[in-house]
Amino acid sequence: MKKAILATKVGMTQIFNEDGALVPVTVLQAGPCVVTQIKTVENDGYSAVQVGYVDKKEKVVSVDKTGKKTVAHRHGVNKAEKGHFDKAGVSAKRFVREFKFDNADEYALGSEIKADIFAAGDKVDATAISKGKGFQGAIKRLGQHRGPMKHGSKFHRHQGSNGACSSPSRVFKGKGMPGHMGCVKVTVQNLEVVRVDAEKNLLLVKGAVPGPKKALVTIKETTRADI
Repeated sequence: MKKAILATKVGMTQIFNEDGALVPVTVLQAGPCVVTQIKTVENDGYSAVQVGYVDKKEKVVSVDKTGKKTVAHRHGVNKAEKGHFDKAGVSAKRFVREFKFDNADEYALGSEIKADIFAAGDKVDATAISKGKGFQGAIKRLGQHRGPMKHGSKFHRHQGSNGACSSPSRVFKGKGMPGHMGCVKVTVQNLEVVRVDAEKNLLLVKGAVPGPKKALVTIKETTRADI
């Protein structure tokens, strides 16, 4: 059975392994997730498992004496979403993701997926939205070198020549320039699971995982062989 789970990034710390070596790890609150839908080749054209993570409150509309409507939990689950979760027999979830598995029929609707599906030594891929850095210059954004720091150079942290004036009279596509940095989907492959706390649903993964604290992280079995 292929393995995947949704998790929340708690932060980083360090632990000692059995050999006494210090290992930097990222702590992930992995699950529990519930199976909200099973897609099959016959009905949907492909095989997949849809899972939900983190409970989500429902929208509550109240009407006062003047007839004015007020909505509690404005970003709560709507009627269509509620019907989808009720069909699966589970509570409404904030995050819903789909994993394409060839063995989707091995999962049961409404069943829980917890951190104990992984074990120490497993290799996983972690996907998340990276930290947003805002508008940054070419040095920080692209790692370009700075210019001479003498007073007369007038070229310290600029991105370099943009193009010739007469030929080709344009800036080539892909020219490294200042711009928005971060806040993109990043996947780090072949990370090792160092420790699993089944009671607290915690995964300790060796090294860094993309995203800030409290970020949603998708953990899957790695698709990359050991090098």
